[in-house]
Amino acid sequence: METHSVPAEIRTVRGKGASRRLRKSGLVPGILYGADRDPVALEIPQRYLLRALEDESFFTSILEIKVGDGRSQRVILRDLQRHPFKQQIMHADFLRISETEKMTIRLALHFANEDTSPAGKMSGVVISHQVTDVEVSCLPKDLPEHLEIDLADLDVGDIMHLSDIPLPEGVEIPALAQGEDATIVSAQHVAAAEEVEEAVSAEVPVVGEAEAAPAADEAADGGDDEADG
Repeated sequence: METHSVPAEIRTVRGKGASRRLRKSGLVPGILYGADRDPVALEIPQRYLLRALEDESFFTSILEIKVGDGRSQRVILRDLQRHPFKQQIMHADFLRISETEKMTIRLALHFANEDTSPAGKMSGVVISHQVTDVEVSCLPKDLPEHLEIDLADLDVGDIMHLSDIPLPEGVEIPALAQGEDATIVSAQHVAAAEEVEEAVSAEVPVVGEAEAAPAADEAADGGDDEADG
């Protein structure tokens, strides 16, 4: 798996006004927390984040951040807040990981061979992707960049569920343990497609709440910030 090295500096000032000034200077306020250690306020170059986020793997990879004493810390991107209309990142949350503890993260689903499947070759058939990513649980060493689903045998009328996703060793889907086996793909004639989408919409699993970032000062720095400009 590709490793992203995130440039960051410790942020010494906090609050809405300080966060706005950071953004105007091309920096993004952030927070590093978790692993039973004190949270650390960060500032990350806006230009770096915008470029890194163009790569899908940035959302699902183990990242490395060097802050403070220069030692590298392995983290995942836990939350990202964007400006409602500007191309601007408002705040970023990073969660420390432990090599010996399972982590939960959402992975993208990649669908292969859809066009060459029996359903894909037939006119008047709609192949609907009801789910495009899924929450998984695994140790950091077992984390894949994405999950691939082979649709080569998908035929009209077929429906695939979470339980049909091939999982690498050590990777689990928590929703399945809770009895939630949502539809991820369906292939239906156009006339029936809308009915199928309505029927499976209620099956989409509820994502478990991520570990919450420290709320006190960071709430003011992050999601509660007023939009700049």
